[in-house]
Formats: sequence, C-alpha cells, structure tokens
Amino acid sequence: MSAQLILHPGKERSLFKRHPWLFDTAVARLDGHARPGDTVTIQAADGRPLAKAAYSPHSKIRARVWSFDIATTIDHAFFKRRVAAAVARRAQLPELAGQQGLRLIHAESDGLPGVIADKYGDTVVVQLTSAGAEKWRAAIVDALQKATGCARIYERSDSEVRGLEGLEPTTGWISPTSLPPGGAQLANETEEEGVPIVIEEHGVTLAVDIVTGHKTGFYLDQRENRRLLAGLSAGRRVLNCFCYTGGFSLQALAGGAASVLSIDSSQPALQRAAANLALNPQLPAAHAEWRCANVFDELRRLKAAGETFDLIILDPPKFAPSASHAERASRAYKDINLHGFKLLSPGGLLMTYSCSGGVGLDLFQKIIAAAACDAGQSTQMSARIVKRLQGSADHPVDLAFPEGEYLKGLLLQVD
Repeated sequence: MSAQLILHPGKERSLFKRHPWLFDTAVARLDGHARPGDTVTIQAADGRPLAKAAYSPHSKIRARVWSFDIATTIDHAFFKRRVAAAVARRAQLPELAGQQGLRLIHAESDGLPGVIADKYGDTVVVQLTSAGAEKWRAAIVDALQKATGCARIYERSDSEVRGLEGLEPTTGWISPTSLPPGGAQLANETEEEGVPIVIEEHGVTLAVDIVTGHKTGFYLDQRENRRLLAGLSAGRRVLNCFCYTGGFSLQALAGGAASVLSIDSSQPALQRAAANLALNPQLPAAHAEWRCANVFDELRRLKAAGETFDLIILDPPKFAPSASHAERASRAYKDINLHGFKLLSPGGLLMTYSCSGGVGLDLFQKIIAAAACDAGQSTQMSARIVKRLQGSADHPVDLAFPEGEYLKGLLLQVD
C-alpha cells in the first residue's frame, strides 16, 4: 500500500479542478514512508482519496499527479498506455503528418509530468525533469521505443529544474534493446556524440545538435510560426534577433526575403546557423548576414545608424522562469520591443514572442502595448495585432494546466 499525503483543510480545491501540481504548503503530513519519485495517494483532510501522484520531498511542488482515478495502478503498463496515447493523438492531426521533428510527449499536458520526448528522424530525445519521471525511467524509455519504433534514444536530462527535484543532470545514449529487467542502460556510444541529426522542416534542411543544443536540440514549438514567417517574407528586409541556429532566418530566405540580418550573442550558434544555410543550396546565401552581438546593444546601434527593416522577429530566451522574475523580465521585453518598433519601416511587421512561464499573455500584451506607445511618441506610429501566435500542435495545453502555455506571441503591423 502506498503512503498517504494528507492535505490541510481546504487545500484540495486545485485537485478538484484537475490541476496536476500539489505544493508543499498544501501538505499537512505524510503517513507512511515514501522515497523521491514513489507513488503516494493524496488524501483530503477528511480522509477522501483524491489522486495518485509522484512524491518529491525536495521540491516546492511536493507531488505531481499521475492519475485522478485512485483505482489506477502506477506501473509499467500505465506508462505504456500513456506514452502510446500521446503518440497516437499526434498521429491524428493532419498538420503533424510527415514531420521529421516532432514533440511526442509534452509533460503535464500529456498526463506525464516531468517527461518531455522529441523525435528527430529515427532518434528520440527524452528529458526527465521530475522525481517521478526519474523513478520510472526504464518504463518510459521502453514505452517510447515500443510506441515509436525509433532506433535510438538519447537522454537530455540536464535542465536546471532537476536540481530543484534533488536530481543530478544525466545525459547520454540509452539503448532500448539492451534494457535489463527493471532498468535502463546507458549505451557506450560516445563516438556518436556531437554528430548532428539532419531533418527537413517545410522544405528547409536543418542539422539538429541533440547533445549540446538548446532544449532537446531545436525549438520545435515554433515550427508553424516559422512557416507563417516564410509566407510574409517576400521582398522584405528581415531582422531576426536571438536567431540561434537560424530556423526563422532560413524560412525567411525560403520565402523570398530581400535580405536577412540574423543576430545572436553566441558565435557557436551562428556557426551552426551558417552551416544550416549551407545545407540548403537552393537558398540565396548572399542575402544572409550573421552577426555576433548583444541584441539589446545592437538594436540601439542599428537605430543610430539609420537602419530600417520591413519585418522583425524577436524570439528571446526565457527572461522569467517564474512569476517572481516577472518585473525584471517585463523591463527586458519592453526594451527589445521598444527598439524593435523604432526600427520598423511604415507598414512593417513585428513578430514578437515570450517563452517565459512567469509572464502571462495578458501581461505580455500590456508590455508590447507600452513599448509601441513609447516608440510612437515621436513618430506618431500606431500598431495593431494581426495575429496571436502560439506553440505548434504537438505542444498541446491541458485546460486544467494553463502553465503549459509558456510560448505566446504576437504578429503586429505598424503604420
């Protein structure tokens, strides 16, 4: 019998709404013994059983719900069903058909808290960020191999979030075919580390570095936004800020941009971006410029030099990992968008994003509105929202878990 996590009176409300997180402040006591990642039964103060969850004594999120059906057994079969269901859901969506880069499991929104799995060609990259996911590593890996038939699985469990769970970072190849009973075995395949995986996305070829690249190697959540950009780029002078390995830049070139200036502070990222362009001989390399610079400083320098652009992409890294960072992040978002607006030519388009979980859509829109207002004080510029932007369909958001909607964006046009 599993241990019981007993709640303070009234702290069961979020579970009634099927929110999968239980914070430490809601917990009155633990009855029984549970190690990190063990399955516990969450009980209301009056003794009502509410959910089966993974216990995490080191985290402020003290438990993450596996199932709200207390009759459910959390075992290998449970993970086989959940993983297979996540893969099957994506197979039912026409826009995901044939995608070589695809998110297969999106953590809480697929009923698997702390589990991320992305597929690049015949390779799955898995990221386990919670004590519960770590506990069931072997079952998750085995379920992924069976559900996808992929030849190789690589682990990128090196997110800072693991530290909050009391877990050490873990990376390396996992060999599904040599799994011993009840455990995963890291394969000794170091000779393949650093070798990029090549995928095609909307007609553009990209090399994905699953070993040292951001996240699991690429930003799959922006796939459809990159396609949208391609359709907007014809004849335009494009500025791509925080360009990373050039996903947006290459789609702009594919869409017929007159020129694309791409800026990032990482020289290695820019080298990978230039290498990606070289993989696409059909694209006009002469129209592309890669510039290593601090975006905040470079936006000011471009303005001082009298430069203007017809289309600007602002896709910065996470400025606010939690709500406690929102004020500082707001200043950063306003700064880059203010100077982005100042660089737009009349009729120009701004694609601006936030991937910060601590900055909600309402706050983000207010920040952008304030930036546009300040930018227009001297020029009488006005801006309007043309389209709201979000993650691709393989990054679903459970209605009971709004925190899963971390990526938000706006397409704006100025006069």
